[in-house]
Amino acid sequence: MEEAYRNASKHVARGLHVAVMAFPFGTHAAPLLDLVRQLSEACPGAVFSFLSTQQSNSSTFRKKLNKVKPFNVWDGLPQGYRFRGNPHEPVQYFLKAVPRNFTEALEQVVAETGRVVDCLITDAIYAFGADITDELNVPWVALWTAGPRALFVHAETDFIRQNVSNNGPQDKPLDFLPDFSGIRVADLPGGITSGDVNSAMPALLHKMGPALSRAAAIAANSYEDLDNTVVNMLKSGFNMYLNIGPFNLVSVSNAAVDDSHSCLDWLSKHEQASMVYISFGRVITPPPHELQALCEALEESESPFLWSFRGNPEKQLPPGFLGRTGSKGKIVPWAPQQKILEHPSVGVFLSHG
Repeated sequence: MEEAYRNASKHVARGLHVAVMAFPFGTHAAPLLDLVRQLSEACPGAVFSFLSTQQSNSSTFRKKLNKVKPFNVWDGLPQGYRFRGNPHEPVQYFLKAVPRNFTEALEQVVAETGRVVDCLITDAIYAFGADITDELNVPWVALWTAGPRALFVHAETDFIRQNVSNNGPQDKPLDFLPDFSGIRVADLPGGITSGDVNSAMPALLHKMGPALSRAAAIAANSYEDLDNTVVNMLKSGFNMYLNIGPFNLVSVSNAAVDDSHSCLDWLSKHEQASMVYISFGRVITPPPHELQALCEALEESESPFLWSFRGNPEKQLPPGFLGRTGSKGKIVPWAPQQKILEHPSVGVFLSHG
């Protein structure tokens, strides 16, 4: 890293160079890119280097952005790896590669652009962002992509564990935390007091809490009044806690919508609030018995539906389902979700938790 910076310092860097490190799974990279896009529009002199895996970048960057350039980091997968259906396996391989894959990619970015990094923006779960920015002597901004209460319990994991035994009674209320008396141990995210708390993802989130106190700012994809008591506790615990969401409501983009599967045309053929929209995200696929039950419910209700389905519907859905529902249902591999949720014909959104 130091050698790359010495070489870059020989160049005349114009404007601010912001490096961005994304978590390439689930719906983490998209809101981070949304934030970066808005910052690039608000800061005409700044350029942004967006670091994520090749697969994530190819799906997130659906069009070229003028001042935001994607750079690929190693996904950690062994050579010749073949996906065997477990969505957690690629995540585990990736987490074994961090932060080394990011620091190596950052050296390449500095060498290629001839620009030193002036600021680092990362997904909040990357506690190592604090160490990288300490080394570079630049500010660190972390984006938390979920709600404030989830962030609070991850930040207070040690205190919670002091009051709740690991894998202990699930009905115990969290009344030792302000405004948490109506929440039970069973309601906590996995990995705080249940499951394998030392596995890769819980360990990453456990490190996050102490590290975030070193961030110059924490931005959250949420809004002030969603959970005011908890928001105020977060504000008192961190340097600068900013609610800048929810992005799907506050973000305005003139970018063309990718609707290559004609989802919006399909919706327009149906009555107001009559459609069921189904999407379980990019990572989770329900087990076969749940898919069976969902398909039976769709057939029995005779409701028209649009299903953004990850996988092979002909192999994974019940025999004959596609044929029996062909006139009422449309199944696609990808859908413009925000535009779909805005459409007046959608009356129900069925998704994962």
